[in-house]
Amino acid sequence: MSATNAALDLLEHNLRDRPDRTAYICSGKAHAYRELGEGARCLARQLRERGLSPGERVLVALPDCFAFPVVFLGCLLSGAVAVVVNPELDREALAHVAIDAGARLRISLAGSAARGPAGSVEEIACDEVGILECTGPGLELCDAFQPVDNDLAYVLYTSGSTGAPKGVPHRHRSLVLPCDLVGKAVLGLTGEDVIFSTSKCSFAYGLINSLALPLRFGATAILHPGKPDPAAVLELVCRHSPSVLFSVPMLFAQILRSWPAVRQRLPMRLCCSAGEALPAVLFKEWQRLTGLEILDGIGSTEMAYHFISNTPGHAVAGSAGKLVPGYQARLVDERGEDVAPGHEGQLLIDGPTRTPSGWSPSDAAADAPLATGDLFVERDGFYYHRGRSDDMFKSAGCWVSPTAVEEVLRDHPVVAECAVVATRVGAFSVPGAFVVLGREVTESPNLVGELRRYCRERLPDHMCPARIRFVAELPRTSTGKVQRFKLRERSTT
Repeated sequence: MSATNAALDLLEHNLRDRPDRTAYICSGKAHAYRELGEGARCLARQLRERGLSPGERVLVALPDCFAFPVVFLGCLLSGAVAVVVNPELDREALAHVAIDAGARLRISLAGSAARGPAGSVEEIACDEVGILECTGPGLELCDAFQPVDNDLAYVLYTSGSTGAPKGVPHRHRSLVLPCDLVGKAVLGLTGEDVIFSTSKCSFAYGLINSLALPLRFGATAILHPGKPDPAAVLELVCRHSPSVLFSVPMLFAQILRSWPAVRQRLPMRLCCSAGEALPAVLFKEWQRLTGLEILDGIGSTEMAYHFISNTPGHAVAGSAGKLVPGYQARLVDERGEDVAPGHEGQLLIDGPTRTPSGWSPSDAAADAPLATGDLFVERDGFYYHRGRSDDMFKSAGCWVSPTAVEEVLRDHPVVAECAVVATRVGAFSVPGAFVVLGREVTESPNLVGELRRYCRERLPDHMCPARIRFVAELPRTSTGKVQRFKLRERSTT
């Protein structure tokens, strides 16, 4: 069955209807859709001239700069599969990905750490705007690769909150469908929006936010090649006035801590969060200071984007939102049987953007829904995250949900962030909490006692932290997820 080339789908209508409109703003410079199309077509022609066949893989190791959409779209136009990786990976990790993905060619910034001994992998250098030494006419859009339904378009490598990343392939439709199912139907995005995502294009959330959504609707996106620290993010918000901000709970919390406790005026009409569960206390404090909701949602690399999301004007604090139409979800117990509403179960999900079951284009998705490993409770159609099944542990013979303990701790006024893992006291497994304190709060033994009393008043005995350790920050992946395995290692020392 034939399919549409996603790059053609995202580019063609913009080149026809709004070629001189700004597609991207990066490092203070505006880039029009015409420039984007010319750069992508030029790379597509160059890949064809190098003899790359449809389906061959190109390693794309670029920061969030204008060159990224140029290169990504150029790969798809030519028929190559874009293997997108975090350019900050060390050379050993990049070499592993190149071998694992079977990449024939690598594209990275000239002089960057992502470049190295090529071996059997060809290289193309670019600057932040596009491919160096790319001259001559580009590939005509009418000559773009025409995929069939199972042809792969791109591969992402998971951030690995448990350690080792893995490659997750996607078809062309996984780039476009999230725009219609979430961007249009849930968020109501239009061509008038200016979109800013602090999550990078090398991750599923950032790729859809910064590449697919703006191009699908003819909007403008802001790209930031550097690290998204609160000062840099707020400076870009002030300078470019985005109407939609996509970020993660950690950064929303850091921005709050950088502000005085007075009302803030922001240009956004929508603030959206993903990557990990948004604490209810953070939702409420952001709304109090800005007047804006944070629309929490949950997705995964395997599903390409959100499949559960809150909607503007109807967001519920502490909830990931409702199931996005077009997706199917079940909550099941340890036996794989459906749980009743209000009861905790593991989330199984399926839908049209699901990754194929393997790397081969001929592989079809498995019949069984995808087991996410996330625990949820569903009430009145809203899904509430209760942690991951592999984070659960037993204490005094009873199951402990780290998320439930963390929710209580976060409600204490001195706690800025926290994470709970299993630790040992003698021969027994007990909850241990790592706590980041708020500004101008000093750690002390008395404060440990106060937090433990606070938890005992609100939690069953087996869920109360037996140990509390104050830390400057929590270990996180580059997408903002807490790396609990590192905390478990630290709890044994």
